[in-house]
Amino acid sequence: MLTAEQMLAAQKANVETLFGLTAKAFEGVEKLVELNVTATRAALAEAAETAQSAFTVKDAQELLALQASLFQPLAEKTAAYTRHLYDISSSTGAEFGRTFEGQFADVQKKFLAVVDNAAKNAPAGSETAVAVFKSAVAAGNNALESVQKAVKQASDVAEANFNAVANTAANSSKSTAKAKRA
Repeated sequence: MLTAEQMLAAQKANVETLFGLTAKAFEGVEKLVELNVTATRAALAEAAETAQSAFTVKDAQELLALQASLFQPLAEKTAAYTRHLYDISSSTGAEFGRTFEGQFADVQKKFLAVVDNAAKNAPAGSETAVAVFKSAVAAGNNALESVQKAVKQASDVAEANFNAVANTAANSSKSTAKAKRA
């Protein structure tokens, strides 16, 4: 069974993992804050520039042209912002996922070692019960691996869909701006 040293080492590893994940979470928050500050600064500068341009407009046609010229860059900037936001969240989430997968694999190995140790020390005649237990553990591991693969596939599909929507939005804003100019 587990010794006090093994328990202490496991707890130490868990605390290190917790602090490592906390640091990664803060890195993600820092990136998000930096993105928002940059986007806000750019939006304020553009708003000031647009206001100055609006004051120089002499007629309704120039105002419509000014307004039309703002839509395409706005859509592109929104798509770029959303892409950066997605990149930050997916990289932070991927880091958490890798950590949890590593932790799970380690716990799984230790659990199987305990099961093997218990099987070696089991009384005679309990081989069938041990085999059934090992089979159940293996089935649980296979189910968990299947879920992990499905989550990975769903994440890949979501990313592909996000990219398609972002590209469609950017392309439609370009064609809308071209149509308004014509």
